[in-house]
Formats: sequence, C-alpha cells, structure tokens
Amino acid sequence: MDKKYDVIVVGGGPGGYSAALYCARAGLKTLVIEKLSPGGQMATTSQLDNYPGFDEGIDGFVLAGKMQKGAERFGAATEYAEVTALDLKSQPKRVKTTNGEIEANAVILATGASPKELGLEGETQLRGKGISYCATCDGMFFKGKTVAVAGGGDTAAADALTLSKLCKKVYIIHRRDKLRASKSYYEPLEKAENIEFIWNAQISRLLYDDKLTGLTVTNKITGESFDIACDGLFIAIGRIPDTALAAGQLDLDPNGYIIADETTKTNVPGTFAVGDVRTKPLRQVVTAAADGALASVFAEEFLMTLED
Repeated sequence: MDKKYDVIVVGGGPGGYSAALYCARAGLKTLVIEKLSPGGQMATTSQLDNYPGFDEGIDGFVLAGKMQKGAERFGAATEYAEVTALDLKSQPKRVKTTNGEIEANAVILATGASPKELGLEGETQLRGKGISYCATCDGMFFKGKTVAVAGGGDTAAADALTLSKLCKKVYIIHRRDKLRASKSYYEPLEKAENIEFIWNAQISRLLYDDKLTGLTVTNKITGESFDIACDGLFIAIGRIPDTALAAGQLDLDPNGYIIADETTKTNVPGTFAVGDVRTKPLRQVVTAAADGALASVFAEEFLMTLED
C-alpha cells in the first residue's frame, strides 16, 4: 500500500465508490479503505428495486461489486483495513489504519449509519425475511399484506404512511401514549383507515419459522401480552451514524451526523461527508451515489487551491 494519495475515501458503500470513481476518472490518486466488504448497508439487501438502470432490480451485494470494479477500472485502489484514527486538521491529512498510516490531501468520509435494532432473538436472521429497516426500500415486497411499524418518530410515521398505500393493514407499535413525530403527520395518519395504533407497548418476541409470521406485543403498563399476525415488521427506532473517529474534529448535529450540506463540505477544509453519515433528508443508495459525485468535484477544487 502506498503511503500518500490525493484522496482517501473512508468507507466502500455506494457513496464511497461513487466518489472514488469520479476522483479516479479525474486523474486523482485515490484509495478506498473498507473494513469489511464493499456495499455497506446496501450489501445486506437481496433485492434493490429503486436504483435506476436495473429494470428487474439487483442484489445489493452484486451492485456493490459492480461499483467497486467501476472505480478500480479508472485506477482507484481498495485497501481492506479498519481506520483507527483520523487527523483531519493537518495538511496533508493522516489516516491511521490496522495496516499502517497513510496520508492524503483530501478525505471523503463515507462511513454510513446503521439502523438501531430491537435486540430480539431471531432479528438478525429475519432481516430480508420479514424484517426491514426501510419502508421506501422494501415496502413493495409487502403489497396487499399486513405489516407493523415499531417506533414513534418522524421516520416511523413516514414509513407507516408509505406502507398504508401498499399494504392491507399497518400496525404502529409505540412505547408511549402518543407519537414523537412532527404534528404534520398526525392528520394523515388518523385519516388512513388501514392504520391501527398500539400504544404503550413494545415488541417482546418475534414469531417465525423460515420467515416472520407475527409478533408478541407486551403492554408496558399492565404487563399483559398478546400476539398479532403479520408478514412484515419495519423497525424505525433510529439510526447510529459511524462518526466516532470524526468527533471533536468535525461539527456534528444532535443525532451525531456530520453537518454537511449538498456540497458535502464539512467545517474542516478538504474533508467531505457523503451518504448516510451526513445530515440529509433522504438516505438512499441513489442519494449516496449523488453525494459521492459532488464530493469529488469539491475535493478536486480543494486540491487545486493547494497548488496555488
């Protein structure tokens, strides 16, 4: 592995490899550092239907491999290692990994965010078999079926409304007696005839064989439990952005996301944030890829200032 690059991209998801593709194609010496395998959260989706260009959908893992090959075709390199420390305020910037320390004049952070889990037995193995964390991504798989949404914030409310247009029945299961979502959601939720609220409750058990068949729900006040049959569960209780290495150097919002607008620029010159890790209204594969393209433009612009 070389020790000096024009651009280092931390994270090999759609935002990361889009950035790498554009940077490498612009003639910049580019390295992607990925700790596991390409794709990030996208690689856990077996059927991706809302990424343009694939009329019958595509497996997320397969798409990740194609994105990696596309970037490497123009000379981007991939290093499988874990980043252990970042010095973003120095110039050049220093990236410490389990394989050694590397320098770059610009760094693009594409570290992503992971959905919070309920922590129930069977949850991991049921992902893609009835359990989802994204109604926009997977709602169509449950057309005409009965589903439940766990959560009470804006994401849960938006997911429930999306699903109400596709599904026969939608349960919203929330641990409090009212939603935390913005008031703008209240009226459309109440008007949706196929949405039913289950208040002061939490999911205590998943019912399944080879896929999800139902849930055991426990009332937090009375302690009573009951089962509901459903084909899908959408868990919308928040996400955890992977920003620990950037804390103290980059400005973060109250939820821990890197503050960066549509330019992907952060408060530290030469450092950019793309994909799910940055503040943004929609976290999807297509918006992450768009971020990567934008970051490359502004990274190249920044590198030109160093030559002046």
